[in-house]
Amino acid sequence: MEKREIQAQKVLFDSGNELAAYAAKQINYHVMGYYPITPSTQIAENLDAMKAEGLHDISLVAAEGEHSAAGICYGASACGGRVFNATSANGLLYALEQLPVQSGTRFPMVMNVACRTVSGPLSIKGDHSDIMYALNTGWIILFADTPQAVYDMNICGLKLAEKVNLPVIVAFDGFFTSHQKRRCMVFESDEVVRKFVGRREPEVDLLDMSHPVTIGSYMNEPDIINNKYQLHQAMKSAEKWLPTIYEEYGEISGRNYGMAQAYQMEDAEIAVFILGSAYHTMRSAVQKLRSEGKKVGVFTAGVLRPFPAEALYNICKNVKTVIVADRQDSYGADGGNMTLEIKAMLQSFGRGGNDIRVLSRIYGLGGKDFYAEDGEMLFREGEDPKAKAFDYIGVTKGIGGREEIQYYEPITKEAASPGIIRRSINPENGHVQIENARINELTAMPKRLSPGHGACPGCGIPVNVNLLLKGIEGHVVILFQTGCGMVVTTGYPKTSFKIPYIHNLFQNGAATLSGVVEMFKQRQKRGEYPEGDVTFVMVSGDGGMDIGLGSAIGAALRGSHLILLEYDNGGYMNTGYQLSYSTPMGAKSSTSHVGPKQYGKTFFHKDTVAIMAATGMPYVATAAESNPADLVKKAAKAQVYAKSEGMAYIRALSACPLNWSDKPEEERTIIGKAVDCCYFPLYEVEKGQTALSYNPEKTNKKIPVLDWLSLMGRTRHLAKPQYRGVVEDIQKEIDRRWERLKALSDHPLL
Repeated sequence: MEKREIQAQKVLFDSGNELAAYAAKQINYHVMGYYPITPSTQIAENLDAMKAEGLHDISLVAAEGEHSAAGICYGASACGGRVFNATSANGLLYALEQLPVQSGTRFPMVMNVACRTVSGPLSIKGDHSDIMYALNTGWIILFADTPQAVYDMNICGLKLAEKVNLPVIVAFDGFFTSHQKRRCMVFESDEVVRKFVGRREPEVDLLDMSHPVTIGSYMNEPDIINNKYQLHQAMKSAEKWLPTIYEEYGEISGRNYGMAQAYQMEDAEIAVFILGSAYHTMRSAVQKLRSEGKKVGVFTAGVLRPFPAEALYNICKNVKTVIVADRQDSYGADGGNMTLEIKAMLQSFGRGGNDIRVLSRIYGLGGKDFYAEDGEMLFREGEDPKAKAFDYIGVTKGIGGREEIQYYEPITKEAASPGIIRRSINPENGHVQIENARINELTAMPKRLSPGHGACPGCGIPVNVNLLLKGIEGHVVILFQTGCGMVVTTGYPKTSFKIPYIHNLFQNGAATLSGVVEMFKQRQKRGEYPEGDVTFVMVSGDGGMDIGLGSAIGAALRGSHLILLEYDNGGYMNTGYQLSYSTPMGAKSSTSHVGPKQYGKTFFHKDTVAIMAATGMPYVATAAESNPADLVKKAAKAQVYAKSEGMAYIRALSACPLNWSDKPEEERTIIGKAVDCCYFPLYEVEKGQTALSYNPEKTNKKIPVLDWLSLMGRTRHLAKPQYRGVVEDIQKEIDRRWERLKALSDHPLL
């Protein structure tokens, strides 16, 4: 074997996310399919920033959800190139169905997982409850305990993936390893990395027209077991090759990784097994207790699949007690997944049962801090012969049951039905007619959303929600998808809502509320719920109508009796403003940077209203806070249709001063400019007939789109001469959509 030399390196003070992106840049993958989710999103953000500077050629494909991102990666990997991805938590679970497809067809790639709590309840903090779902997917899983290890394992992981034709996950602690910056070493030359990983020589290439191949064939009993056995053999081969690859990498980097790591385990009588960054916290605890003469030690695994059973056994075979600290629970198994693995490992080497006592402790869920003092406590439990075999640490006493304090008086149906707005049906066309939707008189309507929320000054979400609810009389049940609107109003144990509220994730809001509607109807039908109307409202935004569009279309096609309000703030604002399909073309975001090689988002904003109108639902409309009476009027119409005919959809342009980079006090004016330039025209589609609600041309208020774009920091750069062509393209597309909309409005059948 050729002897390698240590290659030139430089110091970076970076986080795990930044170093994962840096390794990907140096490898120069062909394709990254991704969807933003905290805390892994920085990886795509950093790669996009580097691409704007021309530092790599990776095609970054923003999917509408993690399931599709995984599909993009699978399709790309079947075509002979190199593929990269990053995700976390429920994103990993949403993509989970695709993971066995990738491994079962034996296509290599690398995916980083910044480990995070799996919802629900919703939490964005770090633990290991997500990565354990991937244990049985056939993916190699490396676990990095430092930002340095994230960088190194990303490079070694690709080489291993292509050696055994299996995909690789590089997992690390969300917000700890992913975000905390450390002094790290990286290769000065990208060519060193590319030479180490070598060229990919795919065994199968979908694009090889001279050797056409069928990928993903249907298999029956005689073949499927053979396929899985071959996957098993590949995993065993990975177990053999990983130490060799680490050794080769150590020769050029000076850093070598084993299958497992240990500290003060040579004579330890009590040992803790723990994954990730907490391993270093435990080392501090060991140092202190060793100074007191206690024989304690700690060990960890740097790879979860293939599980390094022999390496771990050789480390801990002489201890009396092992405390396994799991940052997740396998509920009902009296231990987390690593507890079960360690017990199985000891059993396989004949040391199970009472030979080596194993205690299981669940710690650090939802990112709860873990200190050296907590590690010392674990060792003290190991000294106690009567210690529980399984327990949680760090649990605090709750209030128990439903909180007795009621912050608001319930809003009665009578209070919420002041009868100000008059509704009637036009006998000629069956359309709903609304009269007397006067904002000054509607102050009599009680607010269902309290002022006590955490939204930024100038945020359009509470404005749009409150305007919508002014037009809706009677009892209301509301659902929020994940997003800023949900996060700033429902921080446990308080809530800003004075009405019944339920939350579900981005991709499933409409289906969830459909279930609520159906149960309401069934319970009324069976006499289990009093007679009377309830209006069901779903609130989406922050990109929720990208990942959640399929669910919304399904609800529309089923005719679910609900109102869907989309607050369109043009990005994934809740995760740090990544591009959404609704982001304006040319806008800069954390995944559409501006630089010498990039001008911001490269494609036009999605026309969700036209998509929803195409489902045939009875009522679709746009609205804006610059025209508040129009919004209230449309809400009142939507309520009539939601009760009588099916689903209604309203899209409201919603300001986000933080990410639009403008001033909160100017938002209503800026929203009005978006309407006047026809980027966001106001209209409705009622029973298939389109009608303009406002035509700025008739009042000589129509303005060029650049007059609006120039008001926001996210698009102000488009006023520069070098972007004239981009602005012209945007203007042409807005003019085309506007002319089409006017034609639809003029036609009696459209």
